[in-house]
Amino acid sequence: MTERKVTKTLKVRIRDKHAKALRDQAASVNFVWNYVNELSSRSIRERGAFLSAYDIQKYTGGAAKDLGLHSHTVQEVSREYATRRKQFRRGRLAWRKSRGVRRSLGWVPFKSGAAKWKSGQVFFNGQHFQVWDSFGLSQYKFRSGCFNEDARGRWYFNVVVEVDAQPSAGGGAVGIDLGLKDVATCSDGAKMENGRFYRDLEDKLAIAQRAGKKRRVRSIHAKISNRRKDALHKFSRHLVDRHEEIYVGDVSPSKLAKTRMAKSVMDAGWGQLKTMLEYKCDHAGIVFKEVGEAYTTQTCSACGALPPQRPKGIAGLGIREWTCECGVTHDRDINAAKNILAAGHGRPAEGIS
Repeated sequence: MTERKVTKTLKVRIRDKHAKALRDQAASVNFVWNYVNELSSRSIRERGAFLSAYDIQKYTGGAAKDLGLHSHTVQEVSREYATRRKQFRRGRLAWRKSRGVRRSLGWVPFKSGAAKWKSGQVFFNGQHFQVWDSFGLSQYKFRSGCFNEDARGRWYFNVVVEVDAQPSAGGGAVGIDLGLKDVATCSDGAKMENGRFYRDLEDKLAIAQRAGKKRRVRSIHAKISNRRKDALHKFSRHLVDRHEEIYVGDVSPSKLAKTRMAKSVMDAGWGQLKTMLEYKCDHAGIVFKEVGEAYTTQTCSACGALPPQRPKGIAGLGIREWTCECGVTHDRDINAAKNILAAGHGRPAEGIS
């Protein structure tokens, strides 16, 4: 039986001595982006025609050498611009700035075959880039990817590779209820506590911001992000290794981020957790699905009824345990997770629409 192949993106840090060369290329990328942006805007304004990525390449052909870029990079900028313009449904996108306070973070894309592993380094556009190789890049064939800069000025090499799928050895199914007190509660009782990654460092961040210490502010933000990602990666990996079906409630973090709960919602990282579970389940060949979570908190997972004493509305948020008329006492979040699991299996309880 042929092993199943899946794509995976590897990210490694580039040594800081290459930062200037990459910043120069990123400035040229910004120039191409802004040129394409103006070109597209004029085409819409004067002719009423949207330029495709193929149309744009007619205007940018031959510019790569003069700008110090790889020809694949110019083509990828055109393709990415056309994709984002269609996504946001706008005739003109934001300009990319190479200087000033609002400088755009560096980005240098490339297509398959443009970057290679050569002499223990990444070879791209006639230059060698030393990296901290934590994946053993020599064993992979590089596909498309990009070089990108973070807020602290550090550069990373991101490349798509093809790997053998690693089937999950786990069994059984699990439902997951997302919340703020606990980021995730599973139907089997397992929980991921809220690490309060932002809240714990909020005071230090405020002090650094008032003192105008920009590097310190960026460092704290990076620490918050890294701590959150580390916890979410470990929890999602644990779930994928132990189960063969995972069902998650369809709560929308982007909508709740517009409410007074914005800080807590963003700190919990629901969107990141869903993304991690989705691609890890795909790699492991197991089921991942988002299901409607309406009434999952109020419905008894044992008898399927909607008892009068159930937790309802904002007033019921403080009720962590409740007892149904059938005599079963529920932990609020575990009960919701069990109902999510039932909905995932197509067996909705009585109160679930």
